[in-house]
Amino acid sequence: MDEIKGIARAVIRPGKLDAYKALCEQAMEIVRTKDTGTLQYEIFFNEDESEAIVYERYRDIDAALEHFSNIGHLMAPLLETAEVNGELLAKYSDKMMLGGAGPKLYQPWRVFQDLK
Repeated sequence: MDEIKGIARAVIRPGKLDAYKALCEQAMEIVRTKDTGTLQYEIFFNEDESEAIVYERYRDIDAALEHFSNIGHLMAPLLETAEVNGELLAKYSDKMMLGGAGPKLYQPWRVFQDLK
């Protein structure tokens, strides 16, 4: 199981929703046109659009790193629009950039996957 899953949680800063959405649109376009190993990239909002969750799946750690490299220029502007934190759901890899303000890692314990 080399797949990497990520959950980013954003609390949108007051008056910054349109800017946050515009940055998400840019990220989505990068996923569609540049990422080669992104399997899933979905953005969800709560009812009043004050909070968002981005659910991400990558083929492996290299695909996740490629994605972060492709969208790296969006991170500073994104953090101006929202307070963001996240979790990685994956086996540990030395390539992961964890610690500080980075995502928390949750490693698999029990897994069932129906591939039908």
